[in-house]
Amino acid sequence: MKNEKKSVIVSRKDLIPFILVTSLFALWGFANAVTDPMVQAFKKVLELSNSEAAWVQMAFYGGYFCMALPAALFMRRYSYKVGILIGLGLYAIGALLFYPAAITGQFWFFCLGLYILTFGLAFLETAANPFALAMGDKETATQRLNLAQAFNPVGLIVGLFVAQQFVLKNLQSDDVVNFKALDQVSKVLIRTSDLMVIRNPYVILGLVISMVFVLFLVSKMPQSKQDGEMPNIGETFAALGKNKKYVLGVLAQVLYVGAQIMCWTYIYQYAEAISIDSVTAGYYQMAAFIFFTIGRGIGTYLLRFISSGKLLMYFALLATVFSLGTIIIEGDVGLYCLVGVSFCMSLMFPTIYGIALGDLTEEQSKVGSAGLVMAIVGGALMPKMQAIIIDIGGNGVADTTILGVSEINFSFILPMICFVYIAWYGNRVIKS
Repeated sequence: MKNEKKSVIVSRKDLIPFILVTSLFALWGFANAVTDPMVQAFKKVLELSNSEAAWVQMAFYGGYFCMALPAALFMRRYSYKVGILIGLGLYAIGALLFYPAAITGQFWFFCLGLYILTFGLAFLETAANPFALAMGDKETATQRLNLAQAFNPVGLIVGLFVAQQFVLKNLQSDDVVNFKALDQVSKVLIRTSDLMVIRNPYVILGLVISMVFVLFLVSKMPQSKQDGEMPNIGETFAALGKNKKYVLGVLAQVLYVGAQIMCWTYIYQYAEAISIDSVTAGYYQMAAFIFFTIGRGIGTYLLRFISSGKLLMYFALLATVFSLGTIIIEGDVGLYCLVGVSFCMSLMFPTIYGIALGDLTEEQSKVGSAGLVMAIVGGALMPKMQAIIIDIGGNGVADTTILGVSEINFSFILPMICFVYIAWYGNRVIKS
């Protein structure tokens, strides 16, 4: 009976709260997916370089970095539910800021909205990930987090569908053969119309999140109780700093998120280099998300039989092979390899998260989760680095070659390096 109990991933008494928390994984997946194509959209509409357009990702993922630790410190004193409510509130405010941003037409205003939106996501991820881990036996914690994270791709797919069908397809600037050559009056008219198109999904999202806020407000959630006096925060930081599995896991998470966002953001530029338009490129990204979803399900199942470190290493090695194919094979096959990377990435975030927090106390997990959410800053920094590589030959995506391949192909050496490290981390976990 003891072994049977341990095999239960989520108990009946925690099922409804677990479902509610799991819905958050889909909600921030939606925000991620609807934002990635906006790099290409803003580049077209506002006539930006690849490096300038990358500020979208800098704002989006930079917000995680700035707010994750304050969120964790807040939740040391208050419940996960309060953290989730604050997160949903900030998420809604950031999304609704797209309304005045579209009126002003200022790029920085859109970036501000994304920045505040991800303040909310930082609260949500800092609360939801350890909350999911804590909703049951420690032995099934990584499986439980992978199960919750399996709903993240649902949000990704819906978000991409919205971006593709309601934004990219309706951008007038994308229909014009040479938008830059138009006279100023025509540009202003098209730009105003296109910014309204970009605005709409975020404003609707803000209203939906407001309703989810009310749902959580009236719902009863299990409360985590702290036994005894709260440990000194300095002691908690010191303990985390001495835990090599945690410290190396934070670095693995930085590199993973960076690799994920590079592969998902620049799939549009990779497609552009082989004369595929943004809407069609969106179908390839949709395929990538579907493979990601399938991989998450397969990975969650395989964790019942294979240790988390070993499975992480296998998936990272396969991702390295696909990344190499993306670099050296030009044309459609290279694009297929880039899509294939998503299958391999599916397991990585929750598995690294579970491994890194696996040996920590509940108090250490609350603070430690902040480090893993702050690691999402990799999604801000590394796409910017990749954009700089892509801009080496000019504002196009294939203006020059590097080591015999186009600059866009060569730029995917960055995610490949990330996967090599993650494979090493998985191997180290096996041996520890």
